[in-house]
Amino acid sequence: MKPPRGGSLVALYVTICSLLFIASKMLISFLLYKRWARKKRIIDNDSLAGGKMVMFRSAGNKALLHQSVSPKAFLSMLMGLSSKDVIGAGGYGTVYRLAINGGGSFAVKRLNRGTAEMERGFERELDTMGDVKHRNIVPLCGYYAAAHFNLLIYELMPNGSLDAALHHPDPACRRRPRLRWPDRFRIALGVARGLSYLHHDCIPHVIHRDIKSSNILLDHHMEPRLSDFGLATLLRNPTASHVTTVVAGTFGYLAPEYFDTGRATTKGDVYSYGVVLLELLTAKRPTDESFLENGTRLVTWVRETIEDKREDHAVDEALLLTGFPAHEVKLVFSVADRCLDSDPANRPTMAQVVKMLEQQN
Repeated sequence: MKPPRGGSLVALYVTICSLLFIASKMLISFLLYKRWARKKRIIDNDSLAGGKMVMFRSAGNKALLHQSVSPKAFLSMLMGLSSKDVIGAGGYGTVYRLAINGGGSFAVKRLNRGTAEMERGFERELDTMGDVKHRNIVPLCGYYAAAHFNLLIYELMPNGSLDAALHHPDPACRRRPRLRWPDRFRIALGVARGLSYLHHDCIPHVIHRDIKSSNILLDHHMEPRLSDFGLATLLRNPTASHVTTVVAGTFGYLAPEYFDTGRATTKGDVYSYGVVLLELLTAKRPTDESFLENGTRLVTWVRETIEDKREDHAVDEALLLTGFPAHEVKLVFSVADRCLDSDPANRPTMAQVVKMLEQQN
């Protein structure tokens, strides 16, 4: 028998390599599918509002997946929420507190269902939001989609919002302590890191569209967590263009160019973040009545104090009592001033903001 020719050996080699390549692709696809299947538990239940519930396993909701809470029992708890469980309300819906016996609590946001066009990409967008994992972002634990409403299930942040901590502090209450400077600086840095993650590291990139103190929640360790990210995009009409007459954001925090273009951008988020920095420094809301009476704004008032080298006159009186490092306060004023530049092109990115604040540490 004649030995195989060189051409035959090459053909055999190519065939083997091709088979190995196909097998590896099939193996990778199988492993990715298994990872996806482990990521969430899907419960279909026609007896409770005819809806479907999806829970993300990787969201840290261990209590929800505990054997003592069955899927049917948890759905019954969701359907049993009432006005006595309301803990907040905003532009996107009503928020309820859901307590699990022996297993912690969750925040449940109820959204009314929109048009068929709006609902078409709803679950796809929610799955994307479930993939967002960062220590400074409130994780989406899951959702329940029914015929006339949707429920978004989040981890409950025990220390409430930054808005409450700044503007309604209760020194005698653990849940709303008066914020000292180290807390405020940590919050400023944490929010910057979370927003930088959304802008630069998320795929696809996310524009928050509604950065404000009431959308910054505080966990057990007073670490900030951004909430309501993605909801402005989630609830928009997909048939509309990115230019809309519906305001995506909150007056006092909106960048000036938004009123001209109607476009939400990352630099618009940067501007809103700058307003939050001024809130941390002054403990004044951008819509404070004192500004309205004088025909000015928080941004304008602080700018005037910076130009006159009188930043200390704008600092929250509570900080004057407890003390603060002047160089850190001056840095935060400087970062805020850059974020609030009237020209979006001159504002830093959130990644640059993080670097500026981290240099102080």
